[in-house]
Order: sequence, then C-alpha cells, then structure tokens
Amino acid sequence: MLMKLRLVKASVIVLFTLMLLFPAKVFEGACNGLMLWFHSVLPTLLPFMILSGILIKTRAIHWIVRISGPLLGRIFHVSDYATFAVITGFLCGYPMGSRITSDLLREGHISLDEAGYLLSFCNNASPIFIISYIVQQNLRQDKFLFPSLIILTLSPVIASFFFRHLRLYTYFGSKNQTVKNVFLPEASEKNENILDSCIMSGFESITKVGGYIILFSIMLSLAEIPELPYAGFQYFFLPSLEITNGISLICQNLTGNFAFFLCMVMTSFGGFCAIAQTKCMINGTGLSIFPYMIEKLITALVTSLLCLFYLICV
Repeated sequence: MLMKLRLVKASVIVLFTLMLLFPAKVFEGACNGLMLWFHSVLPTLLPFMILSGILIKTRAIHWIVRISGPLLGRIFHVSDYATFAVITGFLCGYPMGSRITSDLLREGHISLDEAGYLLSFCNNASPIFIISYIVQQNLRQDKFLFPSLIILTLSPVIASFFFRHLRLYTYFGSKNQTVKNVFLPEASEKNENILDSCIMSGFESITKVGGYIILFSIMLSLAEIPELPYAGFQYFFLPSLEITNGISLICQNLTGNFAFFLCMVMTSFGGFCAIAQTKCMINGTGLSIFPYMIEKLITALVTSLLCLFYLICV
C-alpha cells in the first residue's frame, strides 16, 4: 500500500513537471479534450443521465423492465431491473452502464453481487460512436460497418457467459459487505423535487467525465513528445489512454485491416480514461474497479479473436 502511494505521488510530480515544461502541449491536449467533451459527450450523455435518473427515482423504470425482463433476463441470467443496465450499457456508451448499475444498486433494485456481474459486460461503446466516429470518420471504409457493430456487440455478450461463472467480483470485491452498507444516506430519501435532483446529479456526473477526458487528453498529448519508434508505444499504449483521440491517432498512422483490428480492440477495452470514469461512477457503492479492469481485458481478448476470425474468413 505504501509503495502504491509513493508511485502515485511520483506520477503526479512527473506529470506536473511535464506540464510546466511543455505548456503548448498541455494547451493542445486540454483543447482537444474540452472540444470532445463539449461537442460529443455532453449533448450525447447528459440527457440520458438526467432521464435515467428520473426513471429510477419515480419507479417508471418498472414499465420498461416488465418488457425487457423476460427476454434479457433469461439471456444474461439477471433480474428484471438489471436488464435496464443491460439496455443502457449497450446503447448509450461509456460510462452509462456503470452509472445505471450504481444507481440501481443505491436504490435497492439489485444486489451487490449482481451489480458486480453487470459491470463486467454492461459498459460499452454506443452504436452511434461505432458507426459515426470509428467507421465513418476514421476508418472511412463502409465494409467495416456491420463487422464493427457485430464484433463489438457480440464480444461482451460472449464474455458475459464466462463472467457469469467466473464471478471475479466475488474474489476481488468487498464480498463481506452487504447491500445495506453501500447505500448513500441521501440515495434512499424521497426528494421533494426529483427533477432538480436528477438534473444536478447528471451535471455532476458529466462534469466529472469531462474532467477525466481533459486530463487524459493532456496526458496523451504529453506522451507524444518523445516520439519513440516502438510500435507497442505508438499503437497500443498511447491510444489506450483515451480511445476517442486514440482511435484518431491509430487511423492517422495505419490503414486497412490492421487499423480496423486495433480500433476494435481499443474500443472493446475502453481505455484508461473510461476506467477512471467508471471508477468515478461506482464510488461509494462498494464495487471494486480491479475486477472490472480484468474483465475489460478479457473482453478485448475475445474481440481480438473475433476480429482475426473475420479477417481470415474475408
């Protein structure tokens, strides 16, 4: 624990020093992150954050899960309310799956163990992001459209059958903690104005997401300074910091099947920025980020195998 604390302190000092030495790179990274958040993330995620909060607080979610529960519940072996996290996690993009899972846990709709299982496969890139940003703006090859959607949707589904039996959260999470212990006091109280509460909660979450995007965009910009010739550094480490800018970086240097393969793997993993956002969403719930990281790496491995199978077959 002491070694980990020292490593964190040293990393912060190094980052602060680099920011002082290369202010132009910091400005460039901050601008990229801010524009990405303002033009893409804010208008895309904020409405869903507010509306999902209202659905859960007013119990209107009950009508949705009555429809989704019988089908999705059987496929993924989850409760009816948990299927709402499945829907948002696959359709709304990072980090909505983790936010909805945390909200359902705080409101008492799902158990701590089920929340850990949901987190393993319900936090993914949205179809809009895959179609418009990855394929149309960066890969610019329509032949990758349907394979991208199928592979990035099928990978977490396949992985979920493995995670259902593996249950990493049981081994690495706070397994002795009960659901009652993780509820925040204000989460169980009835608010007089649910709309105001959900709006403020949505803005708080989206602001934190923006902060992480800006910070990791700065780190990505600073990491490009050495211009190291190693392929692993250029095509794996840098893009993994923040996948939106990382995918653009991959497609600037590579084309064709190799660019497609790397984009799929990075999107499936989500990047360290998405991990930090997820950690932010699950704070105070008792959920652990360590199993989530392992599960995202396993999902990325499944994605890489599906990509190889597709590329070999075509």
